[in-house]
Amino acid sequence: MRKLFLFICCLPVYGLLHAQQFGGHPPSTKWNQINTDTVRIIFPGGLGLEKQAADIATTSQRLAVETTPTIGNRLRKISIVLQPRTTISNAYVGLGPWRSEFYLMPPQNPFELGTLPWYHTLALHEYRHVQQYNNFRKGLSRVAYYLFGQEGLAMANSAAIPNWFWEGDAVYQETLKSRQGRGRLPFFFNDYRSLWFANKDYSWMKLRNGSLRDLVPDHYRLGYMQVAYGREKFGPEFWKQVTDDAARFKGVFYPFQRAIKKYSQVNYHTFRQDAINYFKNYADSVKSDAVSNWAQQQRHFAGDEEFPQWVTDESVVLVKSSYKRIPAFYIRDLGSHTDTRIRTKDISLDNYFSYRNGRIVYAAYEADVQWAWKNYSVLKVLDVKSGRQQTVTHRSNYFAPDISSDGKQIVAVDVQPGGAASLHILDAASGAVVKKVPNPEGLFYSQPKFFDQQTVVSGIRTAAGVNTLALVNINDGSLKELFRRTNRVVGFPAVQGDTITFTAAGELKDELYAWVNGSIFQLRTPANTGTGNYQWSARNNKAIYTAFTAAGYHMVQEPVTAENWQPVSAQAFTAPLFVYELDPLQKDQPLPVDTNRVYPISRYRKSFNLINFHSWRPYIAEPDYTFSLIGQNVLNTLQTEIYFNYNTDEKFKEVGATAIYGGWWPYLTLGVAGTFDRKENDSPATKTWNELNGRLGLQFPFTLNGGRFNRRLVVSGGINHHQVNYTNFAKGRYPDKQFEFADGSVQFTMQSQVARQHIYPRYGLSLLSRYRTILTTYSGFQWLTSGALYLPGAAPTHNLVITGAYQKRDTVGDYSFSNSFPFSRGYLAINARTIPDMYKVGVNYHFPLVYPDLGIANIVYFLRVRANAFYDYTELQYFRGNTTWQLRSAGGEVFFDTKWWNEYPVSFGIRYSRLFDGEVEGLGPNQWEFILPINLLGR
Repeated sequence: MRKLFLFICCLPVYGLLHAQQFGGHPPSTKWNQINTDTVRIIFPGGLGLEKQAADIATTSQRLAVETTPTIGNRLRKISIVLQPRTTISNAYVGLGPWRSEFYLMPPQNPFELGTLPWYHTLALHEYRHVQQYNNFRKGLSRVAYYLFGQEGLAMANSAAIPNWFWEGDAVYQETLKSRQGRGRLPFFFNDYRSLWFANKDYSWMKLRNGSLRDLVPDHYRLGYMQVAYGREKFGPEFWKQVTDDAARFKGVFYPFQRAIKKYSQVNYHTFRQDAINYFKNYADSVKSDAVSNWAQQQRHFAGDEEFPQWVTDESVVLVKSSYKRIPAFYIRDLGSHTDTRIRTKDISLDNYFSYRNGRIVYAAYEADVQWAWKNYSVLKVLDVKSGRQQTVTHRSNYFAPDISSDGKQIVAVDVQPGGAASLHILDAASGAVVKKVPNPEGLFYSQPKFFDQQTVVSGIRTAAGVNTLALVNINDGSLKELFRRTNRVVGFPAVQGDTITFTAAGELKDELYAWVNGSIFQLRTPANTGTGNYQWSARNNKAIYTAFTAAGYHMVQEPVTAENWQPVSAQAFTAPLFVYELDPLQKDQPLPVDTNRVYPISRYRKSFNLINFHSWRPYIAEPDYTFSLIGQNVLNTLQTEIYFNYNTDEKFKEVGATAIYGGWWPYLTLGVAGTFDRKENDSPATKTWNELNGRLGLQFPFTLNGGRFNRRLVVSGGINHHQVNYTNFAKGRYPDKQFEFADGSVQFTMQSQVARQHIYPRYGLSLLSRYRTILTTYSGFQWLTSGALYLPGAAPTHNLVITGAYQKRDTVGDYSFSNSFPFSRGYLAINARTIPDMYKVGVNYHFPLVYPDLGIANIVYFLRVRANAFYDYTELQYFRGNTTWQLRSAGGEVFFDTKWWNEYPVSFGIRYSRLFDGEVEGLGPNQWEFILPINLLGR
């Protein structure tokens, strides 16, 4: 119960963490649906998504029947919204509201998620989450649902059942019901195998919570090993029994651990270690190698060195990044092993790039200015010598580009909304399309490379999910496949003359291969026999490639000898993928990719279930105690809230309702609020009154992400009708007021990319300017402008942050707007109603102190302790009497970045302020505060 109470208190935080894109589609978008008893598939019309929607519907219905016995037989229908215009590959299932969204852009890298049709993989994985939520509303979890709605159920489920089970169970389902799935891909196990080879033995709490200084595998990988072992050892209904007890909170404290002990007859510690050892045993037979030895010598994560490519016999170009530095292009001198930085890489979805003839080409992310669900992948060409970069395509969906040997042409994969792919040949200088390569089979292409003037080599995937490498004739699209189509993942082709090198999934690792005039060789590398090897490139009997290690992707340089080249049969790629001798996975039970079943398609009305209240949320932000009824429709175009608030400082009550509609652009905002029992000392009695405010407004959001910065601009304004009704003693002394006032604001944020250890972006800017003025009958205005400038500190993880604020208002006294001016830290908020001018300047220096990677009793885990030294200066100009007040303070803050219950990130801190002008408010010189920072670009 103690655990559940903590999660209930964290409900507002949960809502912020799981916020989804709002609005984001042009009003002209017409939505269609396939509506079955199991799922409602909602998708934009006119984009050819009918077959994908049909497969998702069919797959979901089959899963609802075939895999129900392993999780529970409860069924609730869910709406799945297909998002085809984003370049991001992702999906989620969530409560608050109950829905799912599939981001339909297939990923280019086949090793991470396989080569099955992307929408089919999403259906296999995400519907398991649907089944989990369907069967976890029971016992105390059901009580949380009745008390707080869908968000309450989500929090209770997360409290009872760890995140590793949710994702591990879903990965197991995608593996069980297909011939791939991450559980069959060697890449999925690279993280753990690299730790085992380097003898890095981390605690369970570190494996659960991660680290800001070491490579720690995510909960998908940890969860899969635990779930697969539990199924193999204790039977198919083991996890159904465990989660049934856990969701009910049987035993209240640590119900999941208790349930595992109950149904496995071993304690939780033994169970989880046995599960890891089951998989570790398959790696123990591999001998230590040079790359693993290198990783073992690194105290912490060293950084990633990716996609190395030859410049000269003694130099290569590559992308480097680390937990302290964002990705950038470098030239490495192989003799001296010194790196020369060329340029920071623009915001990208991956680090893939191509180099030839002094020029780099890569794909970068770019947002649509208006529509949040539309973004682009544009091509950038970088001159290595000058460091100058050119954007050669705009509003495009190009991926994995390669530049020709003369640097004049580019081949790239063009992926249209919904996943239809084709190869385009472009002019490298202008970005103009020279040729669109025919694609008669409807294949999905990945990572193409120029082979000769008429041919490119590319990864190809069929509608059934099998893949191979093929030479593609750019004139007619005809193919010459290098080997038979296979379920084993192949990719990262590279061309050196008549030789094509590539990586393919082996039994336990991703291996390097070469194709030469129809013959295939395995490239045996003496430096690395452990984890996966990628991106081989040879020049004058020297080879470079990237090896996955426990300290990051590491570039390896080796001599090329005849012993490296071991002939293999093309039949080597036809064997089934390895599944660690897990019995259920060795049985043939995949669901086919069904694109033939026809469903009736109807129009989905945007007004359907528009006002959809799903949760009731308590929120405490001293001195305000709020309880809200929260609503949101499935398309996320209308967000509504009805709330009650009690302010403990002024003892007033407030009742209100707000709504924002994002189905149009600009967004429409509506609000009404009544405030009761406001009071103010007015000798010899107390002045009391009630207020009523109604607002109609517009909001213009602009997303300007692209290049090396994320940017967002929001312009908003509205008209308010305001009433003030005096009560009690004040009713006969003051006339009631009724007036209209206008409010307008401009908010702009800009920040550079951040590495994992960055506290704040190295470069950033946050600006807010808000103006309010009475329009009728009375006078009154207020203008507040505040901002923060983020600059680099003395070290890559340090920040100098300069803040400022200015407020101007009238002092006539007809009406005073509420005050949001940020005073110097340590001072109590001052009654600013009679102060017309105020400004503040603050200087902050943020820096990390220590990365403890330390947990206590599976309750709290400390990732980082950081500090901030600050100085604040505030000046208040009081015209009556020509008085100026100064509020100066200096001090320090210590923040603790933690995770609670192995899942929920919370940052809290302690502040000490030394007041130099405490006599203004009668304060002592030493002030201590507890602080809970909420957003990135706050003070």
